[in-house]
Amino acid sequence: MPQPLALLAEKLDCRLIGDGSVAVSHVSSLQSADATSLVFVEDVKHLDSALASSAAAVIAGDFAAQSAEANAGILRKPILISSQPRLTFARAAKLLADQAPRGRGIHPSAIVAASVIGGNVDIGPLAIIGENSTIGEGTTIAAGCVVGEGVEIGAHCRIDANVTIYSGTTVGNRVIVQAGAVLGSDGFGYVRDERTGRYEQFPQIGRLVIEDDVEIGANSTIDRGALDETRIRRGTKIDNLVHVGHNVQIGQDVVIAAQTGLSGSAVVENNVIIGGQVGIADHVRIEEGAILGAQSGIPTSKVIRGKGIVFWGTPARPIREYLKELAFLSRATKKEG
Repeated sequence: MPQPLALLAEKLDCRLIGDGSVAVSHVSSLQSADATSLVFVEDVKHLDSALASSAAAVIAGDFAAQSAEANAGILRKPILISSQPRLTFARAAKLLADQAPRGRGIHPSAIVAASVIGGNVDIGPLAIIGENSTIGEGTTIAAGCVVGEGVEIGAHCRIDANVTIYSGTTVGNRVIVQAGAVLGSDGFGYVRDERTGRYEQFPQIGRLVIEDDVEIGANSTIDRGALDETRIRRGTKIDNLVHVGHNVQIGQDVVIAAQTGLSGSAVVENNVIIGGQVGIADHVRIEEGAILGAQSGIPTSKVIRGKGIVFWGTPARPIREYLKELAFLSRATKKEG
């Protein structure tokens, strides 16, 4: 459903220069743009290419404002002026996608318990929803999902195909869970019998809480708490193939890249950035704003402290320190050679 630029500019809090009646229906790259596309540029060197493209309109930074206003009468296409064009483009993409019509209702092959509470939801083929679960307004649960008993899912969530959500899990509003993810499974906790050497599972009877606006990538797994809870706080974004162990606490607006693993009882505070393939041992604390480079390793009970500081290596330490060590080793190796 195309939206006129005047309305879109108001929703995005942008300044519109040009014809507000021009309508756009989707976002695209400059290369794939068509007559209803919206594109963006972050620097002046790409502005001419954007204006010459097939796109209907352009999102650009403040650098474009003066020239566009001076040439408004002969402007090749409308421009939305934003101080953060990439962010505005992302928000525009969501607004335009939300306009797309979606089917509502329960597919005949889905198995939905009579006690399930929810309205205006979309439940796909072969999905299974357990007893006493609640599904919020406007939530979509795709084909093949399994939702256990007593699960709470908020409003306007998107649960993609073949996601499994175990009993005792709470999912907030506007949460996205991509295909194949598993939420609320038993944690990896065992007690060894010293006499026999055999392992027995420690109770895994806690819960998992996913707060609002969290996104969880495909085939990621998040365990329930052992006795209490695992919690992922508001706005955190988790990539594909990430594992979060039992009792882990993740703060707000954390970003975790693919193939990272967090062991039980680790704590990650707000605004931390974690690169790909990072290994975090049990009872580690990553304090607010720290940045862990790809393939870093954090040993048991270690505290990483330093807002805005990049840590790298195994064991992880500030990147300047790590690079100095590499340089020293390189020089020492050359001397020995």
